[in-house]
Amino acid sequence: MDAMEFSREALEVTLENFAGGVLSVGGVTDYLKALIEGDAQLSAIAVVGEVSSANLSSSGLFFTLRDPESSASLSAVLWRSLLPKQPALPKPGQQFVVIGKMQIYAPRSDYKIIADRVFPVGEGLQALQREQLRERLRAEGLFEVDRKRPLPNHPQAIGVISSPQAAAWGDIQRTLTQCYPGLNVLFSPAIVQGDLAPASIAAAFARLAADGRAKVVILARGGGAREDLAAFDDERGVRAIACSPTPVITGIGHQRDESLADLVADACAHTPTAAAERVVPNLADLSADLQHHRDRLRAATQTQLDRQRQRLANLQTTPLPAQLRKRLARERATLTSLRDRLRFATQARLDRERQQCAARRETLAALDPSAVLRRGYALLRDPGGAIVRSAAEVQPGDRLVVRLGDGEVDVEAIEVAPKYADS
Repeated sequence: MDAMEFSREALEVTLENFAGGVLSVGGVTDYLKALIEGDAQLSAIAVVGEVSSANLSSSGLFFTLRDPESSASLSAVLWRSLLPKQPALPKPGQQFVVIGKMQIYAPRSDYKIIADRVFPVGEGLQALQREQLRERLRAEGLFEVDRKRPLPNHPQAIGVISSPQAAAWGDIQRTLTQCYPGLNVLFSPAIVQGDLAPASIAAAFARLAADGRAKVVILARGGGAREDLAAFDDERGVRAIACSPTPVITGIGHQRDESLADLVADACAHTPTAAAERVVPNLADLSADLQHHRDRLRAATQTQLDRQRQRLANLQTTPLPAQLRKRLARERATLTSLRDRLRFATQARLDRERQQCAARRETLAALDPSAVLRRGYALLRDPGGAIVRSAAEVQPGDRLVVRLGDGEVDVEAIEVAPKYADS
């Protein structure tokens, strides 16, 4: 029996234990759909929860109910035809009772409550806690404009706090590379969503503060539902921003109300890309500004030069006063006298130097060994080139070189006389 036949047999034996047989994905979804939508309790249900997000579209209002205690969430939809009949429409942060029925959307196998009526029952717990924290921070002055620090114009190092898996981090990297290549970017990773996010963000700020190189910090996260951005309304993360030794700019989410992190930060942008663009100058813009200033400087210099040339031309054509002409004549006479005296002194000094040079030339000529040889004297060297200065240095049979005024002669010593013979 080959492996394929064995696998098929094993599969058939295994499937005998399933009375319902093998179901397709659609079959499972249809079964659950029939189970949920056929349940009498789920066909007419009332659910209370806090609205964490709400999006109005052409089809209707899609919103999410959240249980603050268990963090469970439930999707809901109120079709457009029913919107005018409601006493109030769900808004994030508010608590609502939703009456409707449960349905499953087969293509995505997700379930939601199809609402017929919605009733507001007051502010949600999270919205109330957020508002209380906002007022406390406002009372401390953390939202005041006077405490906000300006962003540096040309930072050499930038800290970035975001999730390493988030698209926001990639957007920031691309933007900084395009606008200001070569910048030192210090990435301090953090969790930016969920219960662990506030402590993680505070730890990321602490790492950058301990490092000390960053001149500005970007706190970034891409867009998401309001419940996904709850970490940026948490007091731990907000306090970390307020205590940062360097300016902080936030780039959190899209099309939403300001978070408490935005209010405390020194600056805020609507997207991570916009935040990155604000912290560094664009090299193309800097180059254009430099060219503009260069052109202005060149034009100002040329204007000043033309003005001075015109002034000089005017002075040259303007008759001089009599007193100035007399003074100019005296100065010219003094200058002529000084020039003549300098010429005379220079010529006298030159003559003296020439005489001294001639005298020294004659002295050198008298001491020149070649001149001595030309007068009949000779210079004696051994084969190694050393000068023979005494007859005691020569032995009969030694080969010697005699240098005369007009050449050299190789000789052999036959006899050595220690002293000159008497004449």
